[in-house]
Amino acid sequence: MEESFLTSVGLPVALGIIMLGMGLTLVIDDFKRIVLYPGPVLLGLANQMVFLPIIGFAVASSFDLEPEHAVGIMILAACPGGVTSNLFAHLARGNTALSITLTALSSSLAVLTIPLIVNFGIGEFMGADAKQIDVLETVLKVIGITILPISIGMLLRHYKPSLSHKAERPVRILSTILLIVIVAGAILQERDIIVDAFKTLGPATLALNVATMLLGFLSARLLLSDIRMGVSISMESGLQNGTLGIAIAAEIIKNSKMALAPAIYSLVMFATGFIAVIVFGRMVKRYQLKHPPGAAES
Repeated sequence: MEESFLTSVGLPVALGIIMLGMGLTLVIDDFKRIVLYPGPVLLGLANQMVFLPIIGFAVASSFDLEPEHAVGIMILAACPGGVTSNLFAHLARGNTALSITLTALSSSLAVLTIPLIVNFGIGEFMGADAKQIDVLETVLKVIGITILPISIGMLLRHYKPSLSHKAERPVRILSTILLIVIVAGAILQERDIIVDAFKTLGPATLALNVATMLLGFLSARLLLSDIRMGVSISMESGLQNGTLGIAIAAEIIKNSKMALAPAIYSLVMFATGFIAVIVFGRMVKRYQLKHPPGAAES
């Protein structure tokens, strides 16, 4: 995207509000669950932090993409699930607590992994001579647009619970509106090339989305007994934070072509996400009829 009010001001502010909304839903216990329930949490993190970048690289290498578009796929692979994955996991009858925990932990780890994965992608697809992003600068910027507002939201929930409870729903609605505006703005600014880009990036982003979602669900069903955990791990693995991806490409790297993959992915993700909600919801309902959940965690 070209430098504009949307990228220089609107995008960071909007992402900050989205992350603030995430913080309003988090408590310290969400981070403690890695100790209390290490198996599901570690499996989810392995899918997000290890297998997602590997699949992203495989997708970027397998499709006939321009170098900048391939890097855009790697940027997506570096941005694990955000608030959208929590919403879809809840709608699909998944384990909401696990989903929120994975989002909190992966968002914290992504501060360190994003510059490493993105620089790897730039080196692989644009050549060793291509300018890479500054690791320290990128870490500080990602902290500023993710960890800082999340921390503010958590502090508000801890010290002002009544205020945070009242603000949670309006902020969630505002976050959804801002997400739509950001994606629409990214597409409109590149409308001259969006049709051609969708022809190649549409299948590539769909492949990334479906492959990671399937891997998350199948690995959880193989290793865990609770199908609801499988739903949450699938959503967390397969629904990437496209908004953060757009911000990294447009504001940190300042490359319009790289921002197209996260923008197109966001459209694809909503379509597959709603299909997954219907399919997973029915699967969980059938499972619970045979195995009553009793007092299981919601």
